[in-house]
Amino acid sequence: MTHRYVIALGSNMRVPSLGDPRRVLAAALARMEERQIAVIDASRTRASRPVGPSQRLYANGAALVEAPWDPPRMLRELQTIEVAFGRRRQGSRWRGRPLDLDIILWSGGTWLSPELTIPHPLFRQRDFVAGPAAQVAADWRDPVTGFTLRQIAARVS
Repeated sequence: MTHRYVIALGSNMRVPSLGDPRRVLAAALARMEERQIAVIDASRTRASRPVGPSQRLYANGAALVEAPWDPPRMLRELQTIEVAFGRRRQGSRWRGRPLDLDIILWSGGTWLSPELTIPHPLFRQRDFVAGPAAQVAADWRDPVTGFTLRQIAARVS
C-alpha cells in the first residue's frame, strides 16, 4: 500500500558539505528520493522568523510525498535523514536546526501515538508551514477541522 504525506521542511543552520539552509532543504528532498520517498511536488522555499529564542532566520518549505510506509515507519525514515544532516534531539527545544522534517498530514487521516500526532498539532497556527503546504496540496483537507490547506493558509497569513 502506498501512502501520501505532506511534509514540512525547515533549516536555520549551514551544513558544511551542503551550504546555507536553502541548499539544505534542496538536499533533503534529494535524500528523500534516495530513501524510497517519492517527491511528487515541492513548494518554493521561504524565509521565516524563528519560533523561540533562536536568532537565525529559517528556510521553510513543504513537500507532497509518497512512500510505502505507515506513519511510524515514515517518521523513523525522516528522523534518519535529519540525523544524517546533523540534527541532535537533546538540548533546548528551540535550538537551531540543520534540518527539521515534520509530518503535517497523511492520506490515511489521523494518527495518534506517543511518538506522533497527525495532523501536526500546530500547523494551523504557523504561516511558514500552512503556506508552503497549501502550495503542494491546496485541496487536501485537515481531517480535524474539515478545512482545505488553501483555507487554513489564508486564515493564518
